[in-house]
Amino acid sequence: MSFDLTPEQRRLREDVIAFARRELGRDAAGNDREGRFPVRDWRRCAEYGVLGWPVPTAYGGAGLDPLSTIVALEALGYGCRDNGLVFAVNNHLWGCVIYLLLHGDEEQKRRFLPPLCAGTLIGAHALTEPEAGSDILGMATTAKRDGGCWRLTGAKCFVSNGPVADVLVTLARTGGEGREPDRLSAFLVTADLPGVDRRRELPKMGLRSTPLGVVEFDDVPVPAANLLGREGAGYALFTSAIEWERSFMFASQVGAMERLLEGAVRHANSRRQFGRTLGSFQAVSHPIADMKIRLELARLLLYRIGALRAQGRHALLEATIAKIFISESLVRTATAAVQIHGARGYTAEDGIERELRDALAGPVYAGSNAVQRGILAELLGVRDALTGGGPR
Repeated sequence: MSFDLTPEQRRLREDVIAFARRELGRDAAGNDREGRFPVRDWRRCAEYGVLGWPVPTAYGGAGLDPLSTIVALEALGYGCRDNGLVFAVNNHLWGCVIYLLLHGDEEQKRRFLPPLCAGTLIGAHALTEPEAGSDILGMATTAKRDGGCWRLTGAKCFVSNGPVADVLVTLARTGGEGREPDRLSAFLVTADLPGVDRRRELPKMGLRSTPLGVVEFDDVPVPAANLLGREGAGYALFTSAIEWERSFMFASQVGAMERLLEGAVRHANSRRQFGRTLGSFQAVSHPIADMKIRLELARLLLYRIGALRAQGRHALLEATIAKIFISESLVRTATAAVQIHGARGYTAEDGIERELRDALAGPVYAGSNAVQRGILAELLGVRDALTGGGPR
């Protein structure tokens, strides 16, 4: 199987890199220091078409195929030094837009997708709760039918983009107590509805230009037309969309890995110690070689997923592997970059320590890697690997 890029995809990559270097991340350090959402850069992304890359042109998007979308996201992560901005874009696409693409009806698509692509609406995914993170079936938020609307009550935490989101894809319990998957439903909740309270922004270690917060729902009257899919299909919608999130979201991390590798090579060739270039020491050259190995393997994983999705085939196993491998590889690559640069890597001036702080979130978000390993084991046929149950 060949993963060679087409001439169009190569041009796309070059154009995105040039755009990102020219227009984005000019004050990445300031955004990180102040925890500031870069509104100007968000608008530039919208104008360039980033926020609608996988969306058909009929709904205001760019209509990129899955592999081209991965190529573009990888280029964005390579060219833009504000990892928080790139993460906000990914949450918008894979926590909100993809749900509409896969499961929205025609009215919902025509109502929401054009402004989401134009950046006038910001999307988010309100899933995690104080007592239910990876345990989706344990969520407590409820939605009860009341004539022409659903009354939504509960709290969601760690909502990326939450403090600035206009549309939140929200899962809630519609079938009463119990852990059966058909007890959950998905809703398109707009922030202007009465009772929606984007209550609190949460300070965090990295990815600080992506706002993270708590969103509370106090008897919110969600119109019945905002039910996404059918009643009771919330868990099925989540599982169908999550393979996109757990692979496509990490394409930009592959770009960041390449950027860190190139910076390490430049430093190793220019910095001299003991009368020799730094790269002449195996303690430096070997970690750089490992950076390249991780980069190429990560890229192969991603491109395989892009090819499978382009054929309309599922890629949950591959996406689970990619999520684990890429997120952990970026942490190792960023750690190596800090060590190779020494004091320059540890201080804030060159921004390398920020790369490591940003990378540390990868093994946590989109489902912790500990849970992902359990999912992978179950996909391989190991019974009860995720639940930890005993033998049957």
